[in-house]
Amino acid sequence: MTRGDAGGVLPLAGTFTSKASPTPTGPSPEELAAQERAKRAKNLDAALKKYAATVPEFSVAVLDNKTGQRYSYRGTEKYETASVVKVQVLACLLLTAQDKDRDLTSTELALAKRMITLSDNDATTSLFSKLGKATAITKCNKRLGLTQTTVNSAWGLTKTTVDDQVRLLAELADTKGPLDEDSRDLAHQLMSSVDEAQDWGVPAAARTGEDFTVKNGWLPRSTENNRWIINSVGRITSDGTDVSIAVLSHGHSSMSGGITVVEKAAKLTRQYLKY
Repeated sequence: MTRGDAGGVLPLAGTFTSKASPTPTGPSPEELAAQERAKRAKNLDAALKKYAATVPEFSVAVLDNKTGQRYSYRGTEKYETASVVKVQVLACLLLTAQDKDRDLTSTELALAKRMITLSDNDATTSLFSKLGKATAITKCNKRLGLTQTTVNSAWGLTKTTVDDQVRLLAELADTKGPLDEDSRDLAHQLMSSVDEAQDWGVPAAARTGEDFTVKNGWLPRSTENNRWIINSVGRITSDGTDVSIAVLSHGHSSMSGGITVVEKAAKLTRQYLKY
């Protein structure tokens, strides 16, 4: 061993070796995409939490039908459906006809059209009863994968979550789901033809030229001092976008105020998730 001028220990000649540092490969494109999604979701969480502190209670969920990615804010909180339950009734009507290998009768089709496009309550009650009421709808919901929905004999007081609602919306479009092509097409046709006075809510997040489907629910709840339940479920599609969105809320002092909250929540999801 020899010492250098500075007193440090030098290696014996011929015994020093060095290994090249491995070249870092960095995260994969998939990992980068996952990190970006997590970042967007975190920012959306913060934005929704900030907004929620200023308005009555709401929940929102988004399911990207292209990627299968789902976002939800308070996704398992239960709300009374009001008229968004009519989508469940429609799905059950279609499944029941499929089971019997038949088309809807002219009467059933007319009732379904009134139920969805005009949100007609009498038409809904008629179909709800003909199908077998809460028991029948519950069985259909099970086939559709709804695990957080409790059907009420007073159909508008059925309780559900935004997670279940986007799952239902996805089943209405899933080519591998329980609904056949004719049923899926009819559901899309009806939900894309709602009366103009009822096309608020989810469509507020759609851009010019994009297609949308929607079914809304609104009800001044007697057990909440006649404060309003305001709900909206639907789908937005274009060449690059295919998302299902559900917003459920209650406790609003007016219908218009509730609509403002629902539409703001829907638009925030688009702003931050960038779909």
